[in-house]
Amino acid sequence: MENILRPLIVIGGSVLLTLIIGWATDRLMRKADERHSETPLWDLLRRARVPYQLVLCAALLRGSYDESKLLEEHKVAVGRVLTLVLIGAAAWLAIRVAAAVVETTYSRYARVHRDPARVRRVRTQVTLIMRVVAAVVGVVAVAAMLLTFPAFRAAGASLLASAGILGIVAGVAAQSTLSNMFAGFQIAFGDMVRLGDTVVVDGEWGTVEEITLTFLTVRTWDERRITMPVSYFTSKAFENWSRGGAQMTGTVFLHLDHSAPMEAMREQLRDILRACPAWDGRDYGLVVTDSTPSTIEVRALVTAKDADDLWTVRVTVREQLIAWVAEQHPYALPRVNATDAALPPGFPVPARIPARRTHQHDHQPAARPERP
Repeated sequence: MENILRPLIVIGGSVLLTLIIGWATDRLMRKADERHSETPLWDLLRRARVPYQLVLCAALLRGSYDESKLLEEHKVAVGRVLTLVLIGAAAWLAIRVAAAVVETTYSRYARVHRDPARVRRVRTQVTLIMRVVAAVVGVVAVAAMLLTFPAFRAAGASLLASAGILGIVAGVAAQSTLSNMFAGFQIAFGDMVRLGDTVVVDGEWGTVEEITLTFLTVRTWDERRITMPVSYFTSKAFENWSRGGAQMTGTVFLHLDHSAPMEAMREQLRDILRACPAWDGRDYGLVVTDSTPSTIEVRALVTAKDADDLWTVRVTVREQLIAWVAEQHPYALPRVNATDAALPPGFPVPARIPARRTHQHDHQPAARPERP
């Protein structure tokens, strides 16, 4: 009977104690979150309750397993499994706690600073820092797991002795990966590209959606995803429309007749922009930038707070201006002249050759003689 009750008491007690401690901790963090609603720290820490309870359960089982007298012939194997679970859960918990602290720090920074460019720069740096922290914690956890096996512990000296050679070989084999990794750090801390920036790469414009240590994802306007190595942005030229601020200036070109009413078009452009919510109200203008023998080129200048709103303003101005000209001033639309050009005053008019007139008798048949 004792052989059955003791394992049940040890294992059941460990699990029950884990649930009680986990519930109490979650209750305390929930109250702290309600009391300090200005910071998301406690709510983010509550998301780590699963690895927290796993660490508690593994630690309790690892410490009390010897008293359970369960599977004594596999005592070493079970103890090693519990140790591996404990190390893995501790690494998971460390990553969750670090993510909560970093995310809280970023949210405070974003709340204090209103500059979108600076906020996106910090967001990019925080994202890459968290990826590095997760990678380092994962490597340390894997190394700690391997050291629990005597074979790997005995081979530690030889591994350290050959670490230099292995490092050189690994560096040569992973040259492109390492270059992308260093390029990722350069992008993050060199403020070249940030999350949310509008960029143009290889003739495609879109928004930077994700930045990792090795690749970068750009979401285009038609919802496609362009994935490219981060080394591209350190070795080739690209356009960053959000660099130094998200505000942008755009143009709309129209080809009209020389008789187009420019002052009336300027007033109409002002009315169109005032009715367009995407216009930021900074500036506008309309001028003639070029002319040809048959048309003039009219440029409308507009502004917006970012690239998306600028596209909306441009298409709105283009559509409504063309519709207004077609309805109110159709003579100003480009046309092909089919009449003679007007000659300047005093220019001699060339003599016209009169058309040859035909006489009546040339084409009429001869009259018949009357009958007697």
